[in-house]
Amino acid sequence: MRKLYSMFLLLLYVSTSVMGQQAGTDGQITLEDIWLRYAFYPEFPNEFRWMQDDQYYSVLEKEVISRYSIKDEKKVDDILDLNEIEFTGEIKAGDIKTYSFNDDESKVLLKANMKSIYRRSTKENCMVYDRKAKKLFTLQEGQSIGNATFSPDSKKIAYTYNNDLYFFNFESGETVRITDDGKEDHIINGSTDWVYEEELEFVRAFFWSPDSRYISYYRFDESAVREFTMPMYDNLYPTLDQFKYPKAGEDNSLVTVYLFDVNSKQKVQGDIGKETDQYIARMAWTPGSKDVAVMRLNRLQNKLDLLFIDAKTGKSRIMLTEENPAYIEVSDDKWHFLSDNSGFLWTSEMDGYNHIYQYDMKGKLKNAITKGDFEVSEILSVDEENKKIYFLSTEDSPLERHLYTVNFDGKKKKRLTKAKGMHDISFSSANNYYIDSYSSAGDPGKTVLVSSAGKVVKTLVTNDKLRDKLGELAIKDPEFFSFKTSNGDELNGWMIKPHDFSASKQYPVLMFVYGGPGSQTVKNDWGYFNYMWYQMLAQKGYIIVSVDNRGTGARGAEFKKSTYGKLGELETIDQIEAAKYLKGLDYVDGSRIGIWGWSFGGYLTSLCMVKGEGIFKAGIAVAPVTNWRFYDTIYTERYLKTPQLNPSGYDDNSPINFAKDLKGKYFLVHGTADDNVHLQNSTEWTNSLVGANKDFDMFYYTNKNHGIYGGYTRYHLYNKMTNFLLENL
Repeated sequence: MRKLYSMFLLLLYVSTSVMGQQAGTDGQITLEDIWLRYAFYPEFPNEFRWMQDDQYYSVLEKEVISRYSIKDEKKVDDILDLNEIEFTGEIKAGDIKTYSFNDDESKVLLKANMKSIYRRSTKENCMVYDRKAKKLFTLQEGQSIGNATFSPDSKKIAYTYNNDLYFFNFESGETVRITDDGKEDHIINGSTDWVYEEELEFVRAFFWSPDSRYISYYRFDESAVREFTMPMYDNLYPTLDQFKYPKAGEDNSLVTVYLFDVNSKQKVQGDIGKETDQYIARMAWTPGSKDVAVMRLNRLQNKLDLLFIDAKTGKSRIMLTEENPAYIEVSDDKWHFLSDNSGFLWTSEMDGYNHIYQYDMKGKLKNAITKGDFEVSEILSVDEENKKIYFLSTEDSPLERHLYTVNFDGKKKKRLTKAKGMHDISFSSANNYYIDSYSSAGDPGKTVLVSSAGKVVKTLVTNDKLRDKLGELAIKDPEFFSFKTSNGDELNGWMIKPHDFSASKQYPVLMFVYGGPGSQTVKNDWGYFNYMWYQMLAQKGYIIVSVDNRGTGARGAEFKKSTYGKLGELETIDQIEAAKYLKGLDYVDGSRIGIWGWSFGGYLTSLCMVKGEGIFKAGIAVAPVTNWRFYDTIYTERYLKTPQLNPSGYDDNSPINFAKDLKGKYFLVHGTADDNVHLQNSTEWTNSLVGANKDFDMFYYTNKNHGIYGGYTRYHLYNKMTNFLLENL
């Protein structure tokens, strides 16, 4: 569920044939502009790739991979014209949607017919084009595979197929099957199960050693995990989609780790301890290919061990242990091993804010590299030669992300980005350049190519056409504000007012909430589709507001982890306090305050409607959790412990238990094929509402998942929500 608050804004799985068409010229925004024409979607470079020599970059342009010079800003040549390749089967050049290079760029991995499995996982037809030999290799005879990854020496490529792990040898033409026990809903080799993919946020579960001799991989035994069943209404008799889904307090997959010797074709099992009810949150090879490093989390996710596993013997040793009274979150940039084998960088909230620390290879702390009342949100790149770290930080403001550089010794920290707002950075391989895609509230931003010293080399995307289009509309940029709650907590918010706003009038207010742990809706960045919907509502006379409650991110561990063990309690109190604050403003009609949210935001919306004592006139909950007992192990137990250990944490803030207290008009929406927040949440919730004789509106989207998209679906949904608000708020 983490990061869903931004994910659902960016889904584009509907027809884009009219994308970018001219919006209306009368200054008014329509849903057709937003959800059918995509008239307000900013531009980005298509399939941008850095080249290894730091002199060039490549992009995919109309079935051609083109190479551009960084220095003179000109196109150099076409690396590969896909129309000149003789593909096998029915694949055509236009089917290739993404590409990647091996380390020396002599080969190009091409992917076609990509199909989503869950949120991050896909399977596709994979081909490798050898640029020198001008030869095409088709992997697994054209079958759909996943996770294709070149070996560091570029001689092989590994991938997953039907729950087993394989590699292909380019020199011999041999396909080697590493595992042979893969079985649907039982054993997975080299890929993650549903809950690891969703909550630990990775799919590929195998890793080449730096010398290409070994492949370490995960093996998931899902046998004990209970299945969830969803009917799919696609035939005379609906079919059943069954998949393994561990709900809070239930059995997880049994995870083991193996190390496979490519030369001898032998494998050893890695020692990850006697405890089996745990998580192997990350795996990576240390420099030298002698050890594979593993992050081992206990079931409650408040103790993290860093293990080194010997590649030859499988024996392990604990190098570092981190504990937290609440929980420890894991991300890809939590560690970075230095190539000279002198140590590693580690991020931690041990001092109350997420910062960077340096350890030696024995797990001894050498120094704290960053410190202060701000968050390091992401390590972007490490320049080991010059001993510099590039990272995103909230130091300037929790509402923004800026690029900073700092030396390993913590000195000479410097901010590199100048423009206000949120910056999304991608560094070149040698750290000489980076791509900066940035935006701010009300402005779709730019994408620029910048030197590591912070000098703009080239503007890749201006978004001037969209900016001009916005200038023709009758809209006002969001305004940021903050206020103190009755217990002294300061909360941040933004507000969109009608373009012809008058302080002498009173306006209805719609509040947008997500509010989940570590999330943020109050940021100085471009808001995409929802932002334009809010502007459309503002044109109809509404004020739109969003407030980040306690539990949200970018303000330190104490603020974020204050909701631990009692999800929904403090968040709901804060949203109600925000409504009371707004009610006290002279220009707000206090009798017409509404609230809406999706997923965790739908959960908080529902709680506000039952615990708000009527302050909310109307609420819309899309795909809400209504009882955390229905949600998965990793996410739920991270913040609530298990239901067995903390039953009140689950029950005291379940809307289902407070149906009799519902006040105001309530609209419930859910997709019947939601593999994430199951429809069960809404069916149990509506059962309680009917049992309490409460009136409400609801709409189910047939065969749609948590994102509720496809064809006209998003347009249909936002049309229904708009009409509900116009009629009830």
